[in-house]
Parts: sequence; structure tokens; C-alpha cells
Amino acid sequence: MSRTLAVFKREFASYFNSPIAYIYMTVFLGLAGWLFFKGFFLVGEASMRSFFGLLPWLFLFFVPAITMRLWAEEKKVGTMELLMTFPVTDTEAVMGKFLASFAFLLVSIGLSLVLAIVVAALGNPDPGEIFGGYVGAILIGAAFLSIGLFISSLTENQIVAFIVSVVAIFVFFILGDDFVLMGVPNWIAPVFSFLGLGAHYDSISRGVIDTRDIIYYLSVVGFFLYLNVKSIQLKR
Repeated sequence: MSRTLAVFKREFASYFNSPIAYIYMTVFLGLAGWLFFKGFFLVGEASMRSFFGLLPWLFLFFVPAITMRLWAEEKKVGTMELLMTFPVTDTEAVMGKFLASFAFLLVSIGLSLVLAIVVAALGNPDPGEIFGGYVGAILIGAAFLSIGLFISSLTENQIVAFIVSVVAIFVFFILGDDFVLMGVPNWIAPVFSFLGLGAHYDSISRGVIDTRDIIYYLSVVGFFLYLNVKSIQLKR
């Protein structure tokens, strides 16, 4: 555990050792706030439903930006070989990097609570919907991170890692959407519906927190972290 924590501290600190983290959070919150309030005053309803509807699409681009460097940069500058010589197991290295990126995402999501405070000051939003929305955002964000982290381990080019991560996350996100299900055979539609990241998020973001949805997201995270560990082991 201490070695995982050491990797976590190293990676988390690296985000804030350059202005990239601050630019990321500023752009993320600025864009999220602008898109949200652009429609908020037109609707005239004290609700954050539209904000939580926007989040996965923002994550689609911002999460790969977080993960693209985690393994790709290690390979490019040659520090991955050095990391592998340390008394750190592959699982500890993967978990440390994942937890660091997850903590950074949590900070970004946490800063968006300012929007919830503004909405609460302007009206009476449903607290259950807001709570469910943030739970869903954390879970789908973790799933996106695990996918992006795994893809970053497959290449040493950060741009390639970013683009492939965006495509992969997009595919998994829309897999359970109605327009996709209408184009697949009936026998496989239930499988697509279950695998779609977006379908489970829609349920939670409405304030309906089902343990099956939580288990699903934890399973996705665990699966891609497992693939990440295997990928690192093959690199040895």
C-alpha cells in the first residue's frame, strides 16, 4: 500500500508542477458553466439535470487529456524502464497512476459544486437529483479514466493515446443508446444495452441509485485496470 501511495503522490504532484492542470480545470469549469447557464435561464427551472447531461460529453475529451501522458510519456522519455526497476509491482504502479488521475478528476468535479450553490441560491433544486448526478459523474469518470489509462499503456505517443481513448470511450458510451440498439439484431441488443456506459449513467443522474449500476461501473474499472496490469507485464 505504501508503494502505491508513493506512485500516487508522484503522479498527482506532477499534474500541478506545470500550468497544464490549472489550464485544464479553468477550461473544464468555464466550458461546463457556460454551456449549463446558456440553457439554464432559458428553461427557467432550478435544476442541474442539463449539467449532468453535459458532463459525459465533456469527460469524453477532458478525461483522455488527463490519462494520455500517464504511460505514454513514461515510455517516450525512458522513465518507464526506471520505474520498473523500483520495488513496485505492476499492480501497484497501475493503481497509483489510476488513483492520482482519479483524485485530479475529483478535484475538477468538486470545483463544479460552485454551480450547484448558484442554482440553490436561485431556486429549490432537487437535492436527490444533484447527489445522484455527482455520484454518476464520479462513477462514469472513473470508468473513462480506466479505459484511457489502459490505452495510454499501449503507445508512447500521447496524441495517439488521446485520439484512441476518445474513440474507445465514445463507442462504449453510446453502445446502449436507442439509435445503436435499433441497428443491431434483437438477440444482441440486451447485451449492448447492458454494456453501454451512458445507459447506466442516465439512471443514476436522475437520482435513481441502483446497486447494479454501481457494480457495473466498478466492474468496468476493475476490468480495464486488469488489462492495464497485463499490458505492463507484457512490456517487461
